[in-house]
Amino acid sequence: MRAVVLDEERRLQLRDVPDPEPAEGQTVVEVRAAGVNYADVLIREGRYPQAPPLPFVPGSEIAGVTAEGRRVIGFVRAEGGGYAERAVADDDWLFDLPHGASFEEGAAFLLAFLTAWIPLTRQAVVRPGARVLVTAAAGGVGSAAVQVARALGAEAVGAVGSPEKAGHVLGLGAVSVLTYEELAGVEPFDVILDQVGGEVFAAGLELLRPLGTIVGVGFAGGAWPTVDPARLVGRNASVAGFYLGRLMRFRPGLVREAAGELLERWAGGSLTPVVGATYPLAEADAALRLVADRRSTGKVVLVP
Repeated sequence: MRAVVLDEERRLQLRDVPDPEPAEGQTVVEVRAAGVNYADVLIREGRYPQAPPLPFVPGSEIAGVTAEGRRVIGFVRAEGGGYAERAVADDDWLFDLPHGASFEEGAAFLLAFLTAWIPLTRQAVVRPGARVLVTAAAGGVGSAAVQVARALGAEAVGAVGSPEKAGHVLGLGAVSVLTYEELAGVEPFDVILDQVGGEVFAAGLELLRPLGTIVGVGFAGGAWPTVDPARLVGRNASVAGFYLGRLMRFRPGLVREAAGELLERWAGGSLTPVVGATYPLAEADAALRLVADRRSTGKVVLVP
């Protein structure tokens, strides 16, 4: 079969590789679409905290068909393998693709929406009428988070890197969209879901209402600043962090429960995955560059 391999020199190449062999409790999936995530960019650049050994087939989430004809979405084994024509997934991490949904939508759903849903329902208090700021709001996770905030009855405000992305975020239901330069001095927020880190995260701490929470889920714009607990106490503020991979290892039941909640909402029409761009496997390098340069809107997907 063919797969995209990240070699020892960090080049992405489409190669012929052996078919994956499932162990007990695993299933081979004919991959019809694979999601591109910022974690893949970090692995490619050698900046991922738990970097895998090279050579490596990237890709953590897929949509496809099993040998029995079941249409599924899911996470592949921990050592990657999604950027391929076939991949192995643990049975516990395979879910039915909703009727009528495309494989591209399926590959755009799980990671993005879980990264929004779990923090906004388990870590922060999002009540109807709450003000929620979503940074990197035009990307895959951001597009999901705006929808999730709306579904929870909150006023979602998006923050983006350029005004050209505002229309996309407003179309998802945000009440307003700001560039990062426009954040200073705006009305404070109850919850901030931040994927940017660096100066944006530091600015977000100043934009919290009393009893507000900022959740760090990414650092695309730079390392997180050190936070003094005395400052949090003085401001009645909270800082939370979210890393889906670790939660899947240590609280798998919680993650599967959340996935079930999200799939119900997708089937019911209140949440919709947003596919912003589709590339063939041979153009995986271009797909990752689009995400790395923060030029994408919605989720970027590879199609074998």
